[in-house]
Amino acid sequence: MKHVDSAQVQKRMNGRIYKNNTLKGIFFLATLFGLIVLGLLIYRVLADGISWIDWDFIIGRLSTDANRAGIMGAILGTVWLMAVVAPVTLIIGIGTAIYLELYAKKGRLQALIQTNIANLAGVPSIVYGILGLTIFVRALDFGNIILAGGFTLSLLVLPIVIVAAQEAIRSVPQHLSEASYGMGATKWQTVKNIILPAALPGILTGAILALSRAIGETAPLTVIGIPALIIPFPGGIFDKFTALPMQIYYWTLDSSLVAEYANLAAATIVVLLLLLFVLNSVAIIIRNKFQHRY
Repeated sequence: MKHVDSAQVQKRMNGRIYKNNTLKGIFFLATLFGLIVLGLLIYRVLADGISWIDWDFIIGRLSTDANRAGIMGAILGTVWLMAVVAPVTLIIGIGTAIYLELYAKKGRLQALIQTNIANLAGVPSIVYGILGLTIFVRALDFGNIILAGGFTLSLLVLPIVIVAAQEAIRSVPQHLSEASYGMGATKWQTVKNIILPAALPGILTGAILALSRAIGETAPLTVIGIPALIIPFPGGIFDKFTALPMQIYYWTLDSSLVAEYANLAAATIVVLLLLLFVLNSVAIIIRNKFQHRY
């Protein structure tokens, strides 16, 4: 039997402990740095924009006069945009995940589709803007309306929802579906009554993250030609519109000409964060309700 030197073992253990503590310190500093930068950014936005937020700013129309400008049109445009993105993304995303996990035959084709979906999640958002411009704005002749913007953002976040839904479906214990089959249920009855309810909290978590990304995207909307002009309030998915990220983008650009536009951009960022917080809170409440039920 090979003799083990206790001194060498202790030295090796000390080395591993030292590496572990060093890496733990590095990760902590990286996290702390990110939190500090985020805190400074939020402080700067609040300091510049909070004094500009009042009721007239919330319900007012866009204006070339910084002191009279409002963002109600941008708020309504963002809400209508999410009214398109949410159902399209959830229906197609969850349906695709169910098919790939529970119905598609395992093989090269399924693996190829799965790999491409995972790769699409990392494609730059401006590429989806070009795709939306080509298909929805020009080929289908929608123009730069809410429907075209919603479909474009749906393409952007669809891979995130699909991957999250697949992971949620995989996490459902297999004995639940086996018990359902044992009771004589069909495959669709098992999927509808057993698998989907159990996977719903995980699916909604992925959907919340996807919609949070979509609500703050600017590049795809810029590519498809969404304006930031003084336009009427949108009243439906076939109307022209602007959105809060677009308004922030244009006011930031114009701040080099009119200094007050920087304050308007900061105030709009605060409103966008509040709107995002409200939408996420509603989604989290719904997710937690299903989580307690199942």
